[in-house]
Amino acid sequence: MSTTQTAGPIRIGLIVGSTRPGRRGVAVVRWAAQVASRHPAVRTGCAEVEVIDLAEQALPLLDEPVPAMFGDYRQPHTRRWSAVVTTYDAFVLVTPEYNHSIPAGLKNAVDYLYAEWNDKVIGLLGYGVQGGGRATDHLRLIMAEVRAVVVPTEVSLPIFTDFDFSGSDPGDPTASGVLAPGAGRDESLATMLTEMVTWSTALRAGTPAVDSGPELAG
Repeated sequence: MSTTQTAGPIRIGLIVGSTRPGRRGVAVVRWAAQVASRHPAVRTGCAEVEVIDLAEQALPLLDEPVPAMFGDYRQPHTRRWSAVVTTYDAFVLVTPEYNHSIPAGLKNAVDYLYAEWNDKVIGLLGYGVQGGGRATDHLRLIMAEVRAVVVPTEVSLPIFTDFDFSGSDPGDPTASGVLAPGAGRDESLATMLTEMVTWSTALRAGTPAVDSGPELAG
């Protein structure tokens, strides 16, 4: 079953991958949406970007009796989530790094579905003490298993260089700081979005955009 869109602008969903109260992911996605709004593909109407907050999807821990590969969904929340994912061509997965990997809520959201992820184009945007790179490394493997296409360029936002804590109480462990992306972050995100639009367009046409190296294997 193909769930790739065939007409209209390329639809890109910006997924807030953390559901934790006080998460920084909302601010990161807001910045990503601002950068995306200036991208030529978005300004000319060739692509459009929307925010998807996993916290608002309210998915419980996976409770489907039939494995997702069969597409036999019994729960109404699964069918709702399937309908959301189906309507997009591509996703930017915005993830923090939790204990060397991704949040449980994000993994759970991926595991609910299978065919809906096939041939979707994925960009990775990580943040964390070390920039979220270990989380995005895991996401590359996870998304390849559901036959998605992960573009090569990714964006990394280290907490102590890309967030400003000057107005925060040093003793407050809940302080989120203010997002202050470093030099070159906007450009990296724009490059990633260009790759996503290129691949999404090629998949609609049924032809590869470039030679798909290991990181692009679906």
